[in-house]
Amino acid sequence: MAENLLNFDAQQLADWFAEQGEKPFRARQVLRWIHKMGESDFAAMSDIANSLREKLQQQACVTAPVVQREELSTDGTRKWLLNVGTGNAVETVYIPEAERGTLCVSTQAGCALDCSFCSTGKQGFNRNLSTAEIVGQLWWANREIGKDANGNWPISNVVFMGMGEPLLNFNNTVSALRLMLDDNAYGLSRRRVTVSTSGIVPAMDRLREECPVALAVSLHAPNDALRDVLVPVNQKYPLRELLAACNRYLEKAPRDFITFEYVMLAGVNDSEKQARELVSLVRDVPCKFNLIPFNPIPQVQYQRSGSDAIRRFRDVLMQADIVTTTRKTRGDDIAGACGQLAGQVLDKTKRTRNLAGAGL
Repeated sequence: MAENLLNFDAQQLADWFAEQGEKPFRARQVLRWIHKMGESDFAAMSDIANSLREKLQQQACVTAPVVQREELSTDGTRKWLLNVGTGNAVETVYIPEAERGTLCVSTQAGCALDCSFCSTGKQGFNRNLSTAEIVGQLWWANREIGKDANGNWPISNVVFMGMGEPLLNFNNTVSALRLMLDDNAYGLSRRRVTVSTSGIVPAMDRLREECPVALAVSLHAPNDALRDVLVPVNQKYPLRELLAACNRYLEKAPRDFITFEYVMLAGVNDSEKQARELVSLVRDVPCKFNLIPFNPIPQVQYQRSGSDAIRRFRDVLMQADIVTTTRKTRGDDIAGACGQLAGQVLDKTKRTRNLAGAGL
């Protein structure tokens, strides 16, 4: 069976080439062709010896997930449904802006964490995506959108905020991160690659040591009682442990703050009193807040906070000198906004609010 080279980061590819009796520099050449040039045809890799090209054609391949469907929002956001086999499909979203292009990638088919306001979690969990399936989303999106007039790929930022909890697919997520950061591959800055987590504390510590990038934490509540309901993993890793892990992460992070994501749910977590409680909660953590207007999904009864409530909540945080932004909703007309990604998942967990399926 042909080896999919999208599964290998630089070191893994060098190890594989060594097993084939090839020099390490050949691995670097192929890495550049695949990721920097976006090439999947070994025959087109012109600075590689013919004998190696023939060997690669027989023993290897470059295969990204197959696109089943594409949707285009009125605001220019593009969403792709990618087939990852065995009846599962995941969603990837590209958000174009004036100064950057951001790709939101998925790391799992479904999600075991079942956050109460998220469409992905309502589908259950099937499996982790491979490195090829994660980085393949970036590889394919670059090729699909095409280079700009200066010959640059369009995607300048990657956020691991699609389907799944990235830190519960740690090894494959880190391999994909290493490729995104590698100068022989995509060459992205650590500051421009963001991993979002619901708060898997031991994995946050591992990421700090192995591949620190920008970190976003899905907070969504100012106290444990409410967060236990909204983000059930809080029952395993409560706020005190989570915030301590955030401070440890900052010791090696490429940014000097943690981004806290906070979905605004009308009458649930959006009062001025709760905002003041939040100020007290995070007073010892260098941070900024990204307030996310709730994007409706059919499975739940939550409602989006009104603009006045969001403004009042934001003002309390800003008066406490906490940088606070309100996320502009993008792609909600194609269900491409935060919390709306669902894809197609054959649930193997058959659960609701059961953390055992997450291996926790």
